[in-house]
Amino acid sequence: MHVTATAAAGPLTPRQAERRRGILRSATALAARGGYEAVQMREVAEGARVALGTLYRYFPSKVHLLVAVMHEQLERLHEQVRRRPPTGADPAARVAEALTAAFHALQREPRLAEAMVRALSFADRSVGPEVDGVAQLTGAIVLTATRLPGPPTAEQQAALRVVVHTWHAALLAWLSGRASLAEVRADLHTAARLLSPAPAASADRPELQPVPPPAAGAVAAAG
Repeated sequence: MHVTATAAAGPLTPRQAERRRGILRSATALAARGGYEAVQMREVAEGARVALGTLYRYFPSKVHLLVAVMHEQLERLHEQVRRRPPTGADPAARVAEALTAAFHALQREPRLAEAMVRALSFADRSVGPEVDGVAQLTGAIVLTATRLPGPPTAEQQAALRVVVHTWHAALLAWLSGRASLAEVRADLHTAARLLSPAPAASADRPELQPVPPPAAGAVAAAG
C-alpha cells in the first residue's frame, strides 16, 4: 500500500488505513464531479468525516492528495492487468492493448483524470516521493502487460521508460485538447513497438556500401 505524510513514520493501523481510504474516496468523488478545482480540503474532510487537521496530517496539500488518488487508480489498473492479461501476439501489442484500455477508462471519468494530471504537473519537490511512486507503478503496469519470459534487458528497460513518458505526455495532450483519442492511440502503439526487437537483417541482403566521393578530376570537369 502506498502511504503518505504521517504514514511514512511507520505502517498504518487498520483504523488509520480505513480513514485514509475514506479520504481518498471523498477526494475521488469530488474530482469526478468537478475536476481539480472542486477538490477543496475542507469538503474532502467533511466527505470523509474527519477533522480538517487530521486530513492535513495524512496529506499536507491538495496536490499530495490527488497524486495519492492517481496512485490508487493505477493500483486498480495494475490488478486488472494481472487478473486479465492482454492477449496480443507480442509485447508491443500487449502493452498497447493495456494502455489503450486504461485510456478508455479515463475517458469515462475525464474530470477525475484532469484533476490527477493537473496535480502531477503542479507537484514540486515536496511531492517527489509520491510522484516517483506513480511513475514506478505505471512502469510496473507496462512491465506486467508485456508478459516477458524473463527479466527485461537493458534495451527493454529503456523502452519501458519511453512508454511511460509517452503515456503521461499523451494523457496531458488529450486533457488539454491538443491531441485526439485517435492520436493518443497511435502514439501509444508507436512507443510500445520499441518493446519488440527489430527483425534481424536478412543474410542474403548485401549491406549498403558508402558511395565514394568523386575524383578531383571529375569535379574539375563538372565545373
